[in-house]
Amino acid sequence: MRYDHGRDLLWLLLRPWRLISRLLVLLMHFTGLAARLVTQGSSTDSGVQSRLAQTVLKTLTQLGPCFIKVGQALSTRPDLVPGAWLDELTKLQDQLPAFPLDAAREMVETDLGQPVDKLFRTFPREPIAAASLGQVYKARLNNGLWVAVKVQRPGLEVVIRRDLVLLRLLAMVFGPALPLNLGDGLPAIVDEFGSKLFEEIDYDAEARHARRFAQQFRDNPTVTAPAVVGSHSSQRILTTVWLEGPKLRDPKELRRHGLDPTALIRTGVTAGLEQLLEHGFFHADPHPGNLIALPGRIGDKGHLGYVDFGMMDEISQEDRLIITDSIIHLINKDYESLADDFICLGFLRPDVDRRRIVPALREVLAMKLADAVSDFNFKQVTDRFSELMYDYPFRVPARFALIIRALVSQEGVALRLDPGFRIVGVAYPYVARRLLAADTAELRDKLLDVLFDQEGRLRLERLDSLLRVARDTGDGQDVLPLASSGLRLLFTADGQMLRQRLLQTLVRDDRLQTQDLAGLLSLLQRHFGAADVARGLAQSLWKRLNPLAV
Repeated sequence: MRYDHGRDLLWLLLRPWRLISRLLVLLMHFTGLAARLVTQGSSTDSGVQSRLAQTVLKTLTQLGPCFIKVGQALSTRPDLVPGAWLDELTKLQDQLPAFPLDAAREMVETDLGQPVDKLFRTFPREPIAAASLGQVYKARLNNGLWVAVKVQRPGLEVVIRRDLVLLRLLAMVFGPALPLNLGDGLPAIVDEFGSKLFEEIDYDAEARHARRFAQQFRDNPTVTAPAVVGSHSSQRILTTVWLEGPKLRDPKELRRHGLDPTALIRTGVTAGLEQLLEHGFFHADPHPGNLIALPGRIGDKGHLGYVDFGMMDEISQEDRLIITDSIIHLINKDYESLADDFICLGFLRPDVDRRRIVPALREVLAMKLADAVSDFNFKQVTDRFSELMYDYPFRVPARFALIIRALVSQEGVALRLDPGFRIVGVAYPYVARRLLAADTAELRDKLLDVLFDQEGRLRLERLDSLLRVARDTGDGQDVLPLASSGLRLLFTADGQMLRQRLLQTLVRDDRLQTQDLAGLLSLLQRHFGAADVARGLAQSLWKRLNPLAV
């Protein structure tokens, strides 16, 4: 089960009755929608734009599962959709009437090869959730274990394959005439969307995703992924252990269960950052229905369960490092380097006029970063960027659509539970701490690039900025472990280059640069205190000189 536009086109051409009937339906809906867009699309009246967005929403919902997913995907593309529509599209609900129990039982029995009554001790008559691609039942295995059984809608693969072929044909015919600022051609975007959609309806792939996700968080007790019951799963049936707890929808409900919404948000944000920046494999749809609040708490973090691993994606190591770079450049308000980051990631063309772009970035971001990091609001910034995309050559590469979706969804959950929460207030300290810890060769290289200029001189103002951001967590975390990590790095083999650079900056022209040394010691004392710095230095030296020291 995979997407292949050439093969699927041939498949549909050999079935002209499917092609012609569906094409007529699509043309009828889209002709009416296009007429309204042509006559009202340029209106500056917010009420008109709101009604247009509602019409788009209704049209996509009426056209079925594939187009519902198109609407969800469009809600993450500010370069394709006017800003006035984004809020409406993010409300898109994929709830549909449940299909009959007999059809669900028949699919379970066909795929698993046994009667439902033999496979399960109890199997309910009604699902607990019905969506565009399938529905979920809370059942009980013969051994007494409660499980979630996801059953795919009958005939779904045929419907999606047909609609993707027609959607791509429409993109090829009408795409060149549309006033879109694309990083990729419209057919390429449809191909990316189709590949992900076919992954989402392949429950074998989802089972692999769930196991991989659980493995990467195996040492993190605050994050849980339900175990897959392989004996009761197939390509169209997925059975996982039931996670009991309220979903992250209502803060009052969470408090009734004795749970702290802010602690759960912090877990979700840090887990999302870990997925994006450390593992490179992330949950692209962390909406409230896919996040379960579990009992327990460790420090300032709650226990969070993830479900529904159909929409997952990967980000390359190269992109992860550039994103880390861009966050560091934001911390340092280095908008020239940030423009280079956007070029490397594909958000800007290499031949872009930097004289126009750098002031635009400063305009959007400087006022958000002028005060505390915790005042930064990701949604407000993306809304502003959606406006700039019509005036400047910004674009969203297809490979970043799901990353943006994940970030917007994550902040949406956070603001639903705690309107005062700022996702970047956690993200900045996370990146700063990770960079200062420098626990990988790539991060050590990044740390050197940040701390030393091209002449090899230490940039104390940047170290000071990183330390200030690392302290600005608001969660009571102790910053002293950073000092210990830095000192350990300084006296180990991994820190050889850091030692060399530091010595070169402190000893220049055959003399000790006492001013630089005094500045460094003053900075460390300001952040950690003189006694803590001296104690950490002594302990690191002792451990370096005595390998048996604990």
